[in-house]
Amino acid sequence: MTTPATSMAEAVTQEVLKAGIIKFVAGASIEITPHDEARLPEVAAYLSPGATVYIAHPPRRQLPDVVRLAIKVQKLGFLARPHILSRELQSERHLRSALTELNAAGIEQILLVAGDQNFAAGPFPSTLEVLNTGATVDCGIKIVGVAGHPEGHPVIGPSLLWDALRIKQSFAERTGIEVQVVTQFGFNPQALFDWQRHAHELDISLPVHVGIAGPTPLPKLIHFAMQCGIGASLRTLMKSTSALTHLARVTSTPEEMLVGLVCGCEARDAATIVKPHFYCFGGSLETARWLRTMAEGSFELNQDCSRFKVSKEAS
Repeated sequence: MTTPATSMAEAVTQEVLKAGIIKFVAGASIEITPHDEARLPEVAAYLSPGATVYIAHPPRRQLPDVVRLAIKVQKLGFLARPHILSRELQSERHLRSALTELNAAGIEQILLVAGDQNFAAGPFPSTLEVLNTGATVDCGIKIVGVAGHPEGHPVIGPSLLWDALRIKQSFAERTGIEVQVVTQFGFNPQALFDWQRHAHELDISLPVHVGIAGPTPLPKLIHFAMQCGIGASLRTLMKSTSALTHLARVTSTPEEMLVGLVCGCEARDAATIVKPHFYCFGGSLETARWLRTMAEGSFELNQDCSRFKVSKEAS
């Protein structure tokens, strides 16, 4: 069956595509959570010096847990980017205290998202209220990552999502803080390019870090896709699976997504697509090891350049 990745790869040679994949993943970021803290030295061994590492804020953990791990990551020579969930913040004082502690440790970037909880614990139901406090500027934050939803949001309509990105771009222009869009993960490269084209039509030119699911068992991917409201991608994934009763034995990999993204960037003006960000879903060590394999070029494309396979373990 011809996939979007296959059709886009037809005009690209194996040599050019492989070089493009290696270049694209060279600046990739990954995420860890406080649950991964004990494995941080193992994960760090596979990452390039200066790599960006997001510190996610999982349920039943507190912001101080995220801050503490971010400081550890920064001390190891990486660029820590902790998640700040606006709906978890109890007050502006709570926000400023966390940002001040991060900045004192040399951390100058955050990912600012609303969070999944239905009600705000304090005065910040959305990220816009956080930005309006001026705390990011006052506390020395230089880069703010914000969410992008190429395949929509489960409860927020597209017009409101675009309006929010316009406001955040205006915030960047007004304050000098660099605002970057980090997209939700998906399985359809064409959806991303359609979203990027629409952003261009709306004069939204924020740099985009493309969210990709790292090497993850398919049942876990479906679980997170349902949580994140990735309807179109989930339907695509279901159609590509011959029998849902065999899901437990199937593992989905990011190979086709990477091929589709790299080929798509070659075929069109995709200057705002900067680099990939890999969601690990608890598999940070596996994702870090897999990324090292990509960086070393230890993979081989199949004949029609629709996907690739790892040829040896990362060193």
